[in-house]
Amino acid sequence: MMGIKWNELLITGDPLILGSQIAILLTMIGIVGGITYLKKWRWLWSEWLTTVDHKRIGIMYIIAAVLMFFRGGIDGLMMKAQTARPEMEFLNAQHYNEVFTTHGVIMILFMAMPLLIGIMNVIIPLQIGARDVAFPQLNALSFWLFFSGAMLFNISFVIGGSPDAGWTSYFPLAGKEFSPSIANNYYAIALQIAGIGTLISGINFVVTILKMRTKGMTLMKMPMFTWTSFIASVIIVAAFPILTVALALMTTDRLYGTHFFTVSGGGMDMLWANLFWLWGHPEVYILILPAFGIYSEIFATFSRKSLFGYKSMIFSIVAIAILSMVVWVHHFYTMGSGPAVNSIFSITTMAIAVPTGIKIFNWLFTMRKGRIKMTTPMLWALAFIPCFIIGGVTGVMLGMGAADFQYHNTLFLVAHFHYTIIPGVVFAVFAALYYWWPKMFGFMLNEKIGKWHFWLFVIGFNVTFMPMFFLGLDGAVRRSYTYSVESGFAPLFLLSAIGSAVLALGFAAFCYNIYWSARYADRNISSDPWDARTLEWSTASPVQFYNFAKQPEVTTLDPFWHMKKKNEGLTLKDSEIEEIHMPSNSGLPIFMGAVFSVAGFFLVFEWHIAAVVAAVGIIAGLIIRSFDYDEGYHVKKDEIKKIESTWRNVEGEVHNDVS
Repeated sequence: MMGIKWNELLITGDPLILGSQIAILLTMIGIVGGITYLKKWRWLWSEWLTTVDHKRIGIMYIIAAVLMFFRGGIDGLMMKAQTARPEMEFLNAQHYNEVFTTHGVIMILFMAMPLLIGIMNVIIPLQIGARDVAFPQLNALSFWLFFSGAMLFNISFVIGGSPDAGWTSYFPLAGKEFSPSIANNYYAIALQIAGIGTLISGINFVVTILKMRTKGMTLMKMPMFTWTSFIASVIIVAAFPILTVALALMTTDRLYGTHFFTVSGGGMDMLWANLFWLWGHPEVYILILPAFGIYSEIFATFSRKSLFGYKSMIFSIVAIAILSMVVWVHHFYTMGSGPAVNSIFSITTMAIAVPTGIKIFNWLFTMRKGRIKMTTPMLWALAFIPCFIIGGVTGVMLGMGAADFQYHNTLFLVAHFHYTIIPGVVFAVFAALYYWWPKMFGFMLNEKIGKWHFWLFVIGFNVTFMPMFFLGLDGAVRRSYTYSVESGFAPLFLLSAIGSAVLALGFAAFCYNIYWSARYADRNISSDPWDARTLEWSTASPVQFYNFAKQPEVTTLDPFWHMKKKNEGLTLKDSEIEEIHMPSNSGLPIFMGAVFSVAGFFLVFEWHIAAVVAAVGIIAGLIIRSFDYDEGYHVKKDEIKKIESTWRNVEGEVHNDVS
């Protein structure tokens, strides 16, 4: 028992945190008051909070992740403000440690992951011609576990204190000896809860893609986004149990006095480093591979060509998946593994650049002789290539064991992984949101504001992180909250801080675009505004809750493109309409998420009896689910016919409705 009193729960005495506490309280009052005033509680509960519709679950993932983007971005801006001038006193050393720790965790696990999983949720069943994922209620549980973990982690900075051992949380720093407060308990428990949700998602997507494809869609006819999401899901199933075990061992070390990672107690601190990066490096490719699929869809659509080298793309993503599991030691060349081990992992690190390079050339050849249309999604895809190549080339530099002794723990490394993750994931997510937004909401994001968003963000990104390469080569170490005037680092640090402000303006433009488009964008658009190639564009925008009145039959790659060219499969006859079986909504997943949150909160504060009592709710939820005999409901033919007739046979629509 930590001996923490109730009146010591809230963090006090810091004006930044006080401001955050007030802002959180006012936001909560505003949300509750607004929903109550508009009388939307019943609608919110029945349409969203209890939904098992994969599209709505995906949208909730995206909304939560955009909020986390804002939170993690504020952390980044605070770090840049602190280092904008030598010996700045905006943040003290402890607060800076907390900020860079939460920034890393939030951006990787609570922003990038849910954005991609949200897009996968919305699009994959549509691309494979399915009515939903394989396990709809499990899909809802995945979201609520992620959300519970994210909220638990985010309250740490106002209740109890933020984790401060870095996003990698290396031992012995993360152990009780050097971090005696409860702050790093948040890391162990919140990531565990969210990680279980992600593992469930991975299993669900693997089964969905293997078992739910429409008639005629063989594996070699699947769209590239579905392929990359499938391989990423396989990596999730392989890698996330490692994180689950590592966090469980961390939890027992911190809460129950075991010594898996404490050297003084006979443990091994390097065991944590190995377990963390055995998960952590595949995690990079869990993020990157779906992004590669997004770019593949966009390059093909806006080049008006089939993707060049489809089979080589598949072989390359499989090779990346295999190699991603055998490169983890390059994260700690400097920790004494020895030249032989370093050499082996240096070779595997170099090798992973080959299949990645194949993909780059495939995208370039896709555009060759294409009729390229410079839309906002295409701009993001084009900007990705040079920026990501910089990240890749510097990654090869870091992959050389001997050279890494110079680069490691400097800002060169920080610049490298931002040049990998931001173009490789964030650019892709923005491209995907502009591309698939009409499919989710029935209107398009504004292209003019979108281009402002693009240029501000891309320029701001490069101005922020390019100087950090040179700072790192000059010897500026990462995780340092200040530096001296004599170091000579000040001009480049200031330039980087200015870049981060431009980057923030770019994100603000994106948020404004959502607001403007929601209010003013034309709702009378085609279900296929981009003249696209894959099956998600063969149904209404926004998509009906049952996805397809008649599940399509596939005979080739890019099936919707060929359906339009041959004028086949676009007509719905009355005789083809049949009743559709759909799953019922359920309040059990949100209940389970809430119980996990409560039990996790008690565990963080080491109130073990209260945690056990709360955990009874988890067992109760599992028992309730075991006796749940709800077999869903059927959508009648008349309702299907009515829904289909509202969007077919309208002006600009390629589909026909034949009674």
